[in-house]
Amino acid sequence: MINHKKNAHPYIPNTAPSVQAEMLKEIGVESIDKLFDGIPDELHFKGEMDIPKALTEFELRRHMEGLLNKNKSSNEYINFLGAGCWQHFVPAVCDEVNQRSEFLTAYAGEPYEDHGRYQALFEYQSLVAELVDMDVVNVPTFDWGQAAATSIRMAARMTGRSEVLLPKTIATDRYKIIKNYCSPDIECRLVDYDEESGQLSIEDLEEKISTKTAAVYIENPSFLGFIETQGQEISDIAQQFGAISVVGVDPSSLGVLAPPAHYGADIVCGELQPLGMHMNYGGGQAGFIATRDEEKFIQEFPSRLFGIVPTIVEGEYGFGDVAYERTSFALREKGKESVGTQTALWGITAGVYLSLLGPEGMHELGQTILQKSQYTIQQLDKVQGVQSSRFKATSFKEFVVDFNQTGKTVEEIHNKLLDNEIFGGKDLSKDFPELGQCALYCVTEVHSKEDIDKLVSSIKEVVESE
Repeated sequence: MINHKKNAHPYIPNTAPSVQAEMLKEIGVESIDKLFDGIPDELHFKGEMDIPKALTEFELRRHMEGLLNKNKSSNEYINFLGAGCWQHFVPAVCDEVNQRSEFLTAYAGEPYEDHGRYQALFEYQSLVAELVDMDVVNVPTFDWGQAAATSIRMAARMTGRSEVLLPKTIATDRYKIIKNYCSPDIECRLVDYDEESGQLSIEDLEEKISTKTAAVYIENPSFLGFIETQGQEISDIAQQFGAISVVGVDPSSLGVLAPPAHYGADIVCGELQPLGMHMNYGGGQAGFIATRDEEKFIQEFPSRLFGIVPTIVEGEYGFGDVAYERTSFALREKGKESVGTQTALWGITAGVYLSLLGPEGMHELGQTILQKSQYTIQQLDKVQGVQSSRFKATSFKEFVVDFNQTGKTVEEIHNKLLDNEIFGGKDLSKDFPELGQCALYCVTEVHSKEDIDKLVSSIKEVVESE
């Protein structure tokens, strides 16, 4: 229904009658109705739309705050949820820098004015490259799922093959993104895992890999939290068949774990959210891809890369695009892979975070997470009927808690935990039915001993109650 009222919308300038009249005159149309002549009359809505009375700015704010206050967030409750979006400490300077007007825009976190953004992104790329011990890092993709999918497509283009092998322990949501992104050109096949350790089944990998395999993709730590100790062997098998070894990684682990490049990875990808980004209802996610400085890899990056070069002024340097002509920004529909606006803002944020912590800070972060997660596992293991670590393997910050012997479902236990203002882990019973009543718990540097002890005592109370 077209609004013929003479008052303008407070937020939309072209609703003012004088502005509308000027626009109609410019295009030679008598009325707004004429713009819709191509739509059959029977499709025009003739009545009045049932829209509530307009709110003032104060009323709107109060209404929205009332809705939001119904939620309980990790600010009010102790949170042990992870599964791809983790609660880490975010230094205030990360927010201070990423909200500067030079960087922050309303369009998908992509800064459009070059007030140092090229240098900022070059510094981000350099810091991540040092962290993963690779040479080349891209401007961030939307999340780990897209980074993994793009890495696989890069491998498929390089090898001319159309199959990828992935671990059965991969996150269901991430697998769906990869499968959708790779279809219909690349077939995704899952490799089984050892029931006791969770480690990738080398036997199943050797049975499924072939000269059709473009890439073998693994994650370390795995989605289910344990550290994959067979990285070098898996990479060797992939490369023996001419496939690319792709490893997805949580960068918060790299202060204590060897980077994938040290056990044969050709392409490293992962999630930047742990590096200075808040959990934001699905936002705050960004993926990265890293490779060696070899032309065959660089030419397959669909996303932007920033480099540094000397200028005509001695001692002065400039920052700009590397091999811009290979991107879909330059080639448009003829690009190898279409890349739209990327999450450059989170790259700048990750750069700030990494520059703050440095190598020693990342080591301290990883060590703290390991100590706290292992303490939690030890304490939960004392609760009757609870197996605190489903897999006989070392975990980093996430681990699978087995509730099968308690006689209660994960849903029942977690609903009771809410009464104690605790968010339990991710219920795995639907995504991994073979594990039965298991949940993925997450412990990071933000959890205190008191938080962990409260979780353990609350679970003990729930599982031991009638």
